[in-house]
Amino acid sequence: MSRTIAIVEDEPAIRDNYSDAFQREGYRVHAYGDSKQALQAFNQQLPDLVLLDISLDDGAEAGFELCRELRGLSASLPIIFLTARDNDLDSISGLRLGADDYLTKDISLPHLLARIAALFRRMEALTQAQESDTCIHHGELTLDTTRLLATWRDEPLDLTVTEFWLLHAIARRPGQVKNREQLMEAANIVVDDTTITSHIKRIRRKFQKTDSAFNAIDTVYGMGYRWHNADV
Repeated sequence: MSRTIAIVEDEPAIRDNYSDAFQREGYRVHAYGDSKQALQAFNQQLPDLVLLDISLDDGAEAGFELCRELRGLSASLPIIFLTARDNDLDSISGLRLGADDYLTKDISLPHLLARIAALFRRMEALTQAQESDTCIHHGELTLDTTRLLATWRDEPLDLTVTEFWLLHAIARRPGQVKNREQLMEAANIVVDDTTITSHIKRIRRKFQKTDSAFNAIDTVYGMGYRWHNADV
């Protein structure tokens, strides 16, 4: 069954260009010009992935608000910001709101398609995990790859797909340092160093909402990240 991609973009020419490219790759495409129209559709049925601009016809920050609304509907829906706004503040804001990736519109179509395919591959890898590896337990942490569910001290963590898979890559082998290249390979994603850093910070904050003393993800400066089973 082909995947459905929703595009939320207020420029008709850009919207049509991406729609045509995705349809040539075999994706079904739903396109929207503003966040209100998109949200009405998403409340009826969610697509498999959302490609989202920040500035839309109904507001300069409407894309951020739509991302927040989408995360309320689904913690695991893949969301990619695709925008002309190329600055660290917007990128960090988008990732903090729960986006899986933040791209600028100067990205080539082949590169964009590769990023989308990587997200879908990661979702498939999670749902097709071997039975012996469907649940990982380390101390107070449990990762259930069948349900994409992470819990800490029996409390569920509201992780996105990207956050879940990055946590899985770090926690699967406690004590092993994973550098950014290894994390991208293990999580089957293609992102830059800043994006990895932002995701790790967001993962830590979600643990700390449940446990203010959480410190099981170490930053090994100049090398990467590792999980350790702290005494709790």
